[in-house]
Amino acid sequence: MLDLLKTLCCMDGPSGAEDVVREFIRSHAAHFADDIRTDAMGNLMVFRKGIKHPAKPVMLCAHMDEVGFIIKRITNEGMLKFGFTGGVDPRVALGRAVRFGQVKGIVGIKAVHLTTASEREHMPKTKDLYIDIGVTSKDEALAKVQPGDYGTFDSDIVEFGDGLLKAKAIDDRFGCAVLLALLRDKPLLDTWFVFTVQEEAGLRGAATAAFALRPDLCLVVEGTTAADLAEVPPHKQVCALGKGAVIPFMDGRTIYDEGLFDMLRQAAETQDIPWQTKHMIAGGTDAGRIHMACAGARTVGLAVPVRYIHSPVSTAALSDMRDVYALARAFLEGIAQSIE
Repeated sequence: MLDLLKTLCCMDGPSGAEDVVREFIRSHAAHFADDIRTDAMGNLMVFRKGIKHPAKPVMLCAHMDEVGFIIKRITNEGMLKFGFTGGVDPRVALGRAVRFGQVKGIVGIKAVHLTTASEREHMPKTKDLYIDIGVTSKDEALAKVQPGDYGTFDSDIVEFGDGLLKAKAIDDRFGCAVLLALLRDKPLLDTWFVFTVQEEAGLRGAATAAFALRPDLCLVVEGTTAADLAEVPPHKQVCALGKGAVIPFMDGRTIYDEGLFDMLRQAAETQDIPWQTKHMIAGGTDAGRIHMACAGARTVGLAVPVRYIHSPVSTAALSDMRDVYALARAFLEGIAQSIE
């Protein structure tokens, strides 16, 4: 699964432009799919028959999109003014390499010795930043890019330290990799594997996918914020790398189904899979839309902890990734056993 994750993280698929990621996943999923669909939003929905056939299939969900950039306008000097697609702290973008397809650039800002004392006291805003693609005029820039073009961080994948992985887009190419790994094996019960779009822009793809499939039960596999950093009080660290899969009971968009939460927890404890929960109620996942779709769906989440999330240096522990995959499998086995 690690090689698959690295391949997925190398791909560019910001919110609204997930095409390359979708086609890669589709090409792999097609070998195992009994049904495969792409809806008007761009969600990829893959069905595989299982050994058991419940009245409604189980739904597994992960989002394909990543945070990124979109060009708003081009200055006369050839600099790109931009907005973020998804929630990006402008501080993590400063001085970073970015790319718009094959066009490379750097996020810049006015040099510090040209700023006023007042300016240095405040965090820079997106409007103060620009992307330099190495040209000197608007016409030169327009020959390479256009307003409305999407970009991503240009970041290498590195394994480092004691089993850590650094890459862009771990949120949520990791979830996509888990779903693809689970899809390869014959599922114990009929399952929809759903790869959504525009999660980072407001959980938009999940809304239409859940409306179309109307699941009774859904497991969302994600990356979640870890703040296990120096000088952060323990109660604000949310979760920590190396301590296992994260089973959230609540976030900013969802109160997860209590029975399914307990089932995940019991599966982890029965099979000695390390797990933790989140110590802060914040953020949100596709579950925020799925659990309210149509007549509602029982929804539960499972996530890998990620430091520096929504940045070019998102970092996760390989051991946590293995724990999430193992727990997702154990959960599905438990659901299958509960169905006559």
